[in-house]
Amino acid sequence: MTVITIGKAPDNDYVVNHPQVSRHHARLVSDEQGCWFLEDLDSSNGTFVNGVQIVRKRVTPADTIRLGAEYSLNFSEVLKSKNDYTAEFKALKKVYDDYAREKVKIQSSNQFKTRLFQSLPFALPGIIGLIVSVAGNSNHGWVIGSLLLTVLAPVAGIYLGARQSAKIPQQLQDLTNQFKIDYVCPKCGTFLGDIPWESLRNKKHCPVSSCQAKWADD
Repeated sequence: MTVITIGKAPDNDYVVNHPQVSRHHARLVSDEQGCWFLEDLDSSNGTFVNGVQIVRKRVTPADTIRLGAEYSLNFSEVLKSKNDYTAEFKALKKVYDDYAREKVKIQSSNQFKTRLFQSLPFALPGIIGLIVSVAGNSNHGWVIGSLLLTVLAPVAGIYLGARQSAKIPQQLQDLTNQFKIDYVCPKCGTFLGDIPWESLRNKKHCPVSSCQAKWADD
C-alpha cells in the first residue's frame, strides 16, 4: 500500500501552500489492485471530487479534485511526487495491444491478397477453355483469346502478387515507427521495445538507472 499525504505542513509528501488548504488536508491511498482512494483528513474547508464533498472516494486522473473552495489538485502531479507513474503506465497496455493486433491484421490481410492475385489468374484459362468448348471450336476468336490469356494471366498474377507483397514492409514500418513513439516510459521516454505490457508490469519500475519510475505497485 502506498500513501501520499497532502497539505500545507512541510512534513507532507505533497506540500500545497494555499490559504484554503489545511496543514494535513488529505491523503491518497492505493490498494493491492493499484486503485487510488482520496481521503479527507478532517480538513477545515473540505475535499471535493467532481464538485461533491467526500470523506473517502476512489479517484482516477480523469476526476476533478478540489481542496477547499479554490485549490485544484492535479492527481497526476501528486503521484509524480513519489515517482509514481502507475496511471500513465497502465494506459500503455492499450498501446501494446493495438500494435500487436494491427500487426497481425496487416500480415494476414496482405498474405490473403497476395495469394489471391497469384492463384486466380491460373484458374482463368480453365474457365475460358470451358466457355470455348461450350461455344464450339469453330469460334477461332475465343480460341486465340484463350491461348493469350493462358500465357498472360499467370504473368499478371505474379506481377500483382509481387506488388502486393511489396506493400507489407512499408505498412509494418509505418506501424512500428508510431509504436516507437507511443510505447515509451511515461517519465524518461525510453522506448520499451517489443516486450509485452504484462511482462513490463512485472518489472514494477523503469530499468533506466536515472529514471526508476514506478510502473506498478510492489
